[in-house]
Amino acid sequence: MVDAFNPADLWQPFGPFSQIAVQGDGRIVHLKGQVALDRDGRIVGAGDMRLQLHQVLENIRTALASIGGEMGDILSMTNYVVDMDAFLAAGDVRRAFFAAPYPVTSTVEVARLYDRALLVEISAVAEIPTGRFRRP
Repeated sequence: MVDAFNPADLWQPFGPFSQIAVQGDGRIVHLKGQVALDRDGRIVGAGDMRLQLHQVLENIRTALASIGGEMGDILSMTNYVVDMDAFLAAGDVRRAFFAAPYPVTSTVEVARLYDRALLVEISAVAEIPTGRFRRP
């Protein structure tokens, strides 16, 4: 069984998707790809990979925190970027959110995301320890 929901402190979906899907007993968590939207759904940092990447990672942190998770619980991430060079140059932004051991990561350059002002989207899978996990 899969539980899906949308945290109140994160921008709300505008299409047929959920922000978080919890698999099994609630410890394996699949996060929807996050983009640089603020809580009100406005794009943050148009044209600035560093600002957008920071907002995306903050959104992931917010989604995880809503169910007792932390960035260190992330097992894997898939990054979709419209400019690989700009993304790679922002490695320090990513390092500010993670400590070793780092999640496995795949990065793919794409022609565009759903809005041309968006530069990066990241989806993630995390495992939250049962003692910390809380259903919304």
